[in-house]
Amino acid sequence: MSGELVPASNALTARWAEEACDGSTTVLSGAGVWPLLAFLAAAAREPGRAELQRAIGVDAAGADRHARVALGMLDSATAATGAFGVWARAELPLEPWWQRVVPAEARGELTGETTADQEKLDEWVRRKTSGRLTEMPVQVKRDTALVLATALTVDTRWKEPFQDVPLNPADGPWAGRAQGVAGLTHTSPDFNRLTLAEETPAGPVTLLTVHGEDDVDVILCMGEPDRHAGDVLAAAMAATDGQHRLRRGETLLKRTMAEKAPGLRVDTVLAFEPRTTLSATTVRFDIAAQHDLLAHAGVLGLATVSTADGRGHLPGISRTPLAVGQAAQDVNATFSAEGFRAAAVTAMKMSPTGAPMAEAQVLNVTFDRPFGFLVWHRPTGLVLLAGWVAEPDDWTPPDPATSP
Repeated sequence: MSGELVPASNALTARWAEEACDGSTTVLSGAGVWPLLAFLAAAAREPGRAELQRAIGVDAAGADRHARVALGMLDSATAATGAFGVWARAELPLEPWWQRVVPAEARGELTGETTADQEKLDEWVRRKTSGRLTEMPVQVKRDTALVLATALTVDTRWKEPFQDVPLNPADGPWAGRAQGVAGLTHTSPDFNRLTLAEETPAGPVTLLTVHGEDDVDVILCMGEPDRHAGDVLAAAMAATDGQHRLRRGETLLKRTMAEKAPGLRVDTVLAFEPRTTLSATTVRFDIAAQHDLLAHAGVLGLATVSTADGRGHLPGISRTPLAVGQAAQDVNATFSAEGFRAAAVTAMKMSPTGAPMAEAQVLNVTFDRPFGFLVWHRPTGLVLLAGWVAEPDDWTPPDPATSP
């Protein structure tokens, strides 16, 4: 199953990056969005179901299983972790199928007290991202019926650390800065970490793989100066998935090939040993970004399921008509001399559609002193048991590690 979902998730990331990355600094996580879309696809009715199925790239009928596998893959990784949380209003009638699909440890409850509910969700974000992010990217309102969220973190150190150096580009948009920019450099005998995707829709794209000590690598990619950022990212994604032929470092030593690779040159220097080395130079970056997923509803399959409809779009979740009212992602990423760290939280908020929620009175009854009980056989009216509670059990706090 993972053999199908990995290219499907990567393809979603590529399409989203191609549309959303316009050349300004940003970062996004398709892997954080994909499981949520998969859960929605499995629960949706047409035509939203078909739109979501196209977005996730797998059959909606089994998409919930794919989503659980995707989250499990993150949990089993060494340098990455993934978490899934679902919070529902107590009075929202949930379908049996949905209750089977959502793991018990991922479930939480919304009380309708917006301040307390928001703090609960924000605390989950802080806990699941080790404090790298502090707030849920969606806001709880009085009519919020359901919130779905994923949290993704990455923390790895480089196998071959970089050194901090000032970088003074001779030309381009970073040239002419008095103090230069915060550069990073290292040399390595592993020159085949450098590759060229020569024939892509975006033209030639140079790729450098930076290995982490654990099971996460970072791939830096560069296209020609006039290429659109989204096109270069999409081409790099396709190249990593094996859709484009890659020429490796040993081939790029030929000057005719090196001239085709953006950012690359081949130098000849005096050395004590006649061996080829890779000298890689890049820059530090510390990026934070926020994304309104509904601004890219077409790519993400959210166009129909985010519209108001008296029938609702997600009958697999609840018989109450629901629509996606807000969908957002907060993400940050840091590339330093020592390693790479990132966190992404993606959330979707569901609200009832059709008639607006109305004010209602609530009768609150609390049995907070000794009380009695009867066990009544409904068909016959027979009281099977009668009892009295004089001393309740002591409360045991739940284990925070198992709470959503």
